[in-house]
Amino acid sequence: MTGFSRVLRAKMHSRQGPGVLQDYRDIFKLLRRQEVAPTPSGVIFKIMPSVLIITMLLIGMALPTVTNYSPFPIAGDVITDIYLFAIFRFFFALAGLDSGSMFSGIGSSRELTLGVLVEPILMLSIFTMALVVGTSDLGYISNHMATETWAAPGATVLAGIACAFVIFIEMGKLPFDCAEAEQELQEGPITEYAGSGLAMVKLGLGLKQLVVAQLFLAIFIPFGKATSLTFPALASATGILMLKLFVVFLVAGVIENSVARTRFLKTHHLTWVGFGIAVLAFIFFLTGL
Repeated sequence: MTGFSRVLRAKMHSRQGPGVLQDYRDIFKLLRRQEVAPTPSGVIFKIMPSVLIITMLLIGMALPTVTNYSPFPIAGDVITDIYLFAIFRFFFALAGLDSGSMFSGIGSSRELTLGVLVEPILMLSIFTMALVVGTSDLGYISNHMATETWAAPGATVLAGIACAFVIFIEMGKLPFDCAEAEQELQEGPITEYAGSGLAMVKLGLGLKQLVVAQLFLAIFIPFGKATSLTFPALASATGILMLKLFVVFLVAGVIENSVARTRFLKTHHLTWVGFGIAVLAFIFFLTGL
């Protein structure tokens, strides 16, 4: 999916660009290279790539994207997943500070600032859905949205819009990819990574794009999933999931390549719009709309 985003960007820029599998080639190339760490770095710098992958895999295992219920219910709770996203962001930013690099430190501060701006929108939109359904279990929320009549359609639609706004930001798309900022601050928090460590970080960031997109699909577009565990049903549901992911990345890529990067100091003017929509969704739920 990240390779598809790169291909789409190249086509919209009227250039050849890399292939769809270029990200895999980059990861395999980096895995064969020596890992180099700066002298001031410590334990956090070393374990951060593993933490990124572990947290995203835990969330990915819990998402009811192919079946109606979570395949890993222990991590399939809304509160648990929000904490896992917070752990991802915390270690990602802390590793930049732990490297001792000025560029990484500035990138980490931007990452944390962006988290303060967007995480309340994500929490409020998902908690609104949990209140509408009456449970914080992702599997039950997804199943209710797919099979039951929506109790508060107005609140559901507004919560979906707010969540889509946050998912677009969490995927690292323009004009909100301020934390990475290749043109301004090298690679932000991952400036000092090299070799296998950089490969794992890139894999973790790619996984995050896929996981947040599937989180949105599991809650707000939970249609076309398998109702039984037979092979034909699972194969059909997997194909439908891939089609939905293709549409999500296509829409996100078109929007990303149609806008310019915004100034970081102006980011909060845009995120307030998403927060206002999330608050409006909660108000709609309280009024039963």
